[in-house]
Amino acid sequence: MKKCVFAGTFDPPTVGHADVIEKCLKIFDHVVAAILINPQKHSMLSVEQRLSLLRKLYGDNKNVTVRTFSGTAADLLREENTPFYVRGVRDGIDFEYENRNHFASRRLMPELITIYLPCEQKHMHVSSTLVRNSILFKKDYADLVPSAILSDIQNMLEDKDV
Repeated sequence: MKKCVFAGTFDPPTVGHADVIEKCLKIFDHVVAAILINPQKHSMLSVEQRLSLLRKLYGDNKNVTVRTFSGTAADLLREENTPFYVRGVRDGIDFEYENRNHFASRRLMPELITIYLPCEQKHMHVSSTLVRNSILFKKDYADLVPSAILSDIQNMLEDKDV
């Protein structure tokens, strides 16, 4: 069985994240969608909320595992027993950033194989940061997140008084 890991903060999950996971499912037998916990980042949604959103999207799919992880990508890949690390890229800036991380991770795990998946042109502007800024400035973000979790995100934000 070929398995890959796609990791990120997913704060919140976007249509871009969903697109990467769907592409992974066409290539791999199993996808691990891992929420990386970065104590240096201040997240809008709690880890539990982000887990809930991803599980709503993929909980019924036996080919997707949703989990959390705090540590390096190399540690996560070893724990999941796969060398395949998938990264979504929108543009050259993303590629440069991800490529630097690739070489840093290869120092820790020489067998690492990073796979870069370009985003769809219609999603080139989509990011969790754009969603958070849209929420902050009370702008529409419905087209930036999967429709299946839009109301969940809105409810989570009401509870936070955002």
